[in-house]
Amino acid sequence: MVLAAGGGRRLGGRPKALVEHLGRPLIEHALAVVRAGGCTGTVAVLGAAAEQVRATADLGDCRVVDNPAWESGMGSSLRAGLAALPPGAHAVLVMLVDTPGVTPAAVRRLLAAHRAGAELAAAAYGGRRGHPVLIGARHFAEAAAGARGDAGARALLAAHATEIVLVECGDIAVPDDLDTPEDLARWNATASLNSP
Repeated sequence: MVLAAGGGRRLGGRPKALVEHLGRPLIEHALAVVRAGGCTGTVAVLGAAAEQVRATADLGDCRVVDNPAWESGMGSSLRAGLAALPPGAHAVLVMLVDTPGVTPAAVRRLLAAHRAGAELAAAAYGGRRGHPVLIGARHFAEAAAGARGDAGARALLAAHATEIVLVECGDIAVPDDLDTPEDLARWNATASLNSP
């Protein structure tokens, strides 16, 4: 699942899904990363300028979900995405559209942790929890119930802190997100290092 509903207020009001990275919209980059990492049944949650994103970006075969409540924060996007998961989904990997330093290799590590039995897993960078996050099916309802404001899955992860498998990805990915024009300029200067 790629959460891509943000309006990019601090990025000059450009919807984050359409911010260009490596010559293509961030939404295309994020979808390429999760697909190359092994995810199937991909869901993209749109909000700000959703029609423009649909018309401009190549979303491939992913299921596109509009979140009309996107301005209320990431929690509403997570709820919308969880409700749209394909039937029988065993787990969902939640990727933020504005984390271009996440690589397919990091996605593969999280999926491998799930195959090894993890019901909750998160990429870690130097031992510190970051994104993406993997949520097993038995936690979907609790994740949706606790997703409020900008917290996303924070309530779920806090309630099950001792169960989270931290998957070190600091050697293959970078956790930074793009919030400001300066962040974007820095990423575009080193972009070729992070392309899937």
